[in-house]
Parts: sequence; structure tokens; C-alpha cells
Amino acid sequence: MSDLAPIADRTEIEVLRGEHVDAPMMGDYDRFASLFTKDAVWRIPFANIEFAGRKEIRAGIERLQDAWEFYVQNTHPGTIQLDGDTASGREYVFEIGRQRDGRSVVVYGLFHDRYQRTPDGWKFTERVFEPRYLDTTPLTGGPPEGSWDDQ
Repeated sequence: MSDLAPIADRTEIEVLRGEHVDAPMMGDYDRFASLFTKDAVWRIPFANIEFAGRKEIRAGIERLQDAWEFYVQNTHPGTIQLDGDTASGREYVFEIGRQRDGRSVVVYGLFHDRYQRTPDGWKFTERVFEPRYLDTTPLTGGPPEGSWDDQ
């Protein structure tokens, strides 16, 4: 029988990456910060954004999310290279949204990641966003009227 540990590690890292998308979309900034090691760094260089440590990452994601009227982020699995209790990988991302100041964003890019196995599971030690396509043409659509609570 083959060793299932690498499969479990890859699955846990995919779950971590999924939580990275879900937590801010749901406004759960504490959960978002918990996805990172205590000394992790989260960077978006093209926007001159860098947060170091969970406290900064927590405050940073809330501040960034407050700037959006709406946004949606979709990710697609990329590579994962395991190396014992560390790993690296890439994930592909598409985002669309409009900020409260009226600026629109459509962006395709990559997350470049480093991960660490911790007693609480795999965590990000570094996550860097690299855009490959950016469109700031004003969006003509928006969120539908009402909310899920109305249904």
C-alpha cells in the first residue's frame, strides 16, 4: 500500500487555500488571520500592500474588505511541492468587483505561496499575489436587489 501522507498534506493545503477565499467573502477576519503563521507575510506588491504577522493581516483584510461595494474571488488549484513540514505552491485567481469609491476591478493572477505544517495544521507563511491581467473599465452590473436573508 502506498503512503497516503502526501495526499493528506495536499488535501489539507487545498482546504487552507479554500478558507483563504471563503473567510473574507463571509467577513470572518479572525478566521482569515488564523490561516497564517504568527510571523507570516501577506503581500500584494502591485498595490504596495504588505502585512506581517497575524495582527497586521487581520487588520489589513478588514480594511481592504471595507473598501469594496462588492467583489467575488474565484481560485483554481495550482501546484503544491511538499518538502517535509514545509511546502510551496501556486494558485490561480480571478477577481471582479467595485470599490465604494466607484473604481472597478477585473483581475486574473496567481498566488505564490509558502506553507508550514503546525500543530494546528498547514498554515501560510507567505502569500504573494501577482496579477497577470488587470481591467479597470467601469462595471455595468452589480449585486442583485435584496439579499439571501430575504429568500
